[in-house]
Amino acid sequence: MSEAITTPHGKGRSLRPRVAAATLGISISTLWTWNRERVDFPKGIRLSPRCTVFNEDSLLQWRDSQAHKGE
Repeated sequence: MSEAITTPHGKGRSLRPRVAAATLGISISTLWTWNRERVDFPKGIRLSPRCTVFNEDSLLQWRDSQAHKGE
């Protein structure tokens, strides 16, 4: 099964949690904690009860905004 899904309308890829965590350089447990507890973190999209994906563009924009907060 593919770990990333390209959406048809150019809105970025949908990443499975393992790939989303690797993209941010964090563990999967940290990804789920941030998803649950941080209001500014891009929320996952549930495709089914056992499948959640994260929008790659949203994650990268969030990551970049965090870098600018420290300046």
